[in-house]
Amino acid sequence: MNAKIVISTIGKLLFIEGLLLLIPTCAGIYFKETATLSLGVVAVLSIIVGLLSKLLKPTKTMIRAREGFVITGLSWFILSMVGAIPFLISGAIPSFTDAVFETASGFTTTGASIITDLESMPRCLLLWRSFTHWIGGMGILMFMLIFIPSNADEMNIMRAESPGPSVEKVVPKVRETALILYAIYTVLTTSLIIALFIAGMPLFDSVCISWGTAGTGGFGVHSSSIADYSSTCQVIITVGMLLFGINFSVYTLIVMRKFKNLLHCEEVFWYLMIFLAATTFVTLGTYAGTTEFFGWTGFDTFDTLGDAIHHSAFQVASIMTTTGFATRDFAAWSFLPRAVLVMIMFSGACAGSTGGGVKVSRIVLYVKQVFQEFSHFVHPNAVTRVRLDGKSVDNAVLRTTNVFLMAFITVFTVSFIIICFDGYDLETSFSSVAATINNIGPGLGLVGPTGSFCGFSKLSKWVFIFDMIAGRLELFPILIMLSPRTWRRK
Repeated sequence: MNAKIVISTIGKLLFIEGLLLLIPTCAGIYFKETATLSLGVVAVLSIIVGLLSKLLKPTKTMIRAREGFVITGLSWFILSMVGAIPFLISGAIPSFTDAVFETASGFTTTGASIITDLESMPRCLLLWRSFTHWIGGMGILMFMLIFIPSNADEMNIMRAESPGPSVEKVVPKVRETALILYAIYTVLTTSLIIALFIAGMPLFDSVCISWGTAGTGGFGVHSSSIADYSSTCQVIITVGMLLFGINFSVYTLIVMRKFKNLLHCEEVFWYLMIFLAATTFVTLGTYAGTTEFFGWTGFDTFDTLGDAIHHSAFQVASIMTTTGFATRDFAAWSFLPRAVLVMIMFSGACAGSTGGGVKVSRIVLYVKQVFQEFSHFVHPNAVTRVRLDGKSVDNAVLRTTNVFLMAFITVFTVSFIIICFDGYDLETSFSSVAATINNIGPGLGLVGPTGSFCGFSKLSKWVFIFDMIAGRLELFPILIMLSPRTWRRK
């Protein structure tokens, strides 16, 4: 393990985090809020630590695979802890555990919160809280690759941080790939801010909500989430969530005018099909006419079909893309829509997007492998290959995809058992783990859209912090970082 390159790289990240903290600091100066001082102090200290790390000059600059995983895993924990200090110093969140939980939830674009009264929070801290979504959406390590290039093998960092079964360079150089992706990300975010502002949303709200939508995180500025905004704003946010849940390689193809290749984007097709199917079932479960016919009484329903479609589409897009915004308390809906929402919690968005979950591409590969086995039973001598986007999928990718599923089930099960010691009901315990490991935010029961995670024990909150970071990095960087073999010299 090349410890010097690990420490040096994390130092660079702290330097960048310090610079990024200056943005909400300037906002705090404009709003004349006392919490500005806490942001400014942490920003300066982070910049100083980052500059001091330059004194440590590694003799070997190559970042191997294991260094890439360790840098990625450690940096997300360290950045979350440093980013939590302004909440702690200002007194907005007096508990260190709660402050780290809130910040980790922001950076990992989870959106789970322990804050019950957002209206009382200083706006500069609300801005920092939402900004962590935007930073974490594409990844702060990828952001570093744009501004602080090095001679190291940055592709190992990019693969470790980027979600999906496989990550490839869009163009020959990693730095240019990161620049293209962030340019697309910035243009889409800016377009969303403008659209919401034109639709009547206040500028401050437009910025915070757009950052939360772009990072598919879900932090808002009101305790009611998106419920108090106009239907037009809700429709714009629905479209925004769906757009940011699409693999960014699709937008790259559009920019490069490779329109024929778009026809082979199989994952996007199934992503949209799952969205339409889930919206249909949730609509059936929330429309008053349907619920009365089946005798589903006593649940929150909509009197008109238009309202049912509107809120169902919003909530399906929010949960499927793991954004976590809400226009209604979906925990009060009938059994069918709640069951559908739980299922799409796990499917998630596309690989290579800012969304979380297992990813649609993996779900497609799992289904295709099942049918492949069926085919082998019927035709034992047939030679078949699993294909995605018109290309044969390498066995190494299939193996990694299957190992991910087993690792996911293991981490989920262990986390669920630990959370159960808090004594909450099954719905709350199960959905809280599902909501954090899939980076969704709200779950069902006590952690629904109108609830929070504040009632859990400190142990459970640290389990959630682990799950959020592990889920955002898709398990492997964290599990590899925890392996003793990773830290051996050779």
